[in-house]
Amino acid sequence: MLSEILILGVVVIIAITVFALILGRRQQPLTSTDIATLFQTHQQLMSEQLLKQERVLRDALLKQDQSTVGHLGQLKERIAVIDHAQKNITQLSTEVTGLRNVLDNKQARGTFGELRLETLVQDALPPDAYKFQATLSNGRRADCLLHLPNPPGPTVIDSKFPLESYRLAATATTEDEKKRHSKQFSGHVATHIEAIATRYIIPGETSENALMFIPAESIYAQIHCDHQDLVKIAYRKRVYIVSPSTLWATLNTITAIFRDVKMREQADIIQQEVLAMMTDVQRLDTRIASLQKNYDAMAEDFRRIRISTDKIIRRASSIDALELADDTDEHYK
Repeated sequence: MLSEILILGVVVIIAITVFALILGRRQQPLTSTDIATLFQTHQQLMSEQLLKQERVLRDALLKQDQSTVGHLGQLKERIAVIDHAQKNITQLSTEVTGLRNVLDNKQARGTFGELRLETLVQDALPPDAYKFQATLSNGRRADCLLHLPNPPGPTVIDSKFPLESYRLAATATTEDEKKRHSKQFSGHVATHIEAIATRYIIPGETSENALMFIPAESIYAQIHCDHQDLVKIAYRKRVYIVSPSTLWATLNTITAIFRDVKMREQADIIQQEVLAMMTDVQRLDTRIASLQKNYDAMAEDFRRIRISTDKIIRRASSIDALELADDTDEHYK
């Protein structure tokens, strides 16, 4: 802005000089009126230019102010988003820390697995299809007992969470450590399979199968990818390893079984009702036949009564005709 004013001053001086040269060519002396007019003209020109520059500067400042306000608003919104994200991250970090504390504690980890098992079962099956912490005849308490119809019969689901040995095998840095911890992990899982097979498969009380629930998909995948021998052992022991996703699919299949059982029960009820209705129909048919016999007898009685009535009417007509004839004969006498 200052440079524009300086340029304007230089233009004014040049204009005065040019005007003076023009007057000099006229070879007429400058009068005070000419000088006053000259300065008044250029002063007006400078005022107009200054006003124009002032308007331009005011508009530019207004636009800059509006732009600054807009940028500040956007910056405020971004800061609010960042603050909200920071709070979520803080909360998530707290929850992760809490979950880590739960998983680091063996007893709490077992409770976590049982709660996840209960949530899946409650979401998939009706309340009368299962029982949690069911006590068996051998005194063992199952995490969940499914009341399946025979076959297969009541089936136990037991939750196991071999997290510590899995972590050691997953975080091993050397090949020797990996082999040692992997063997330890395999041994823990095999022990769980054996325990479930001996505790929760009771001939005559439960089905010949049991389910071992692994709450973590990663551990389930580790068993099936790197420990096929464990899967074979589980099949031989009739203990089937399931994860949250595979258990959910299994429970949906069980739901279809329960639905089929309910339909068969309803079909039996309908069949019993149909048989009872047929008995009632036969009884009604017997009564209708008896009623028809009575009706036929009554119809025969009505027919005989009608015959008797017709005879009486004919006899009365004959008597009436006879009396009329007697009256006629006496009249002619």
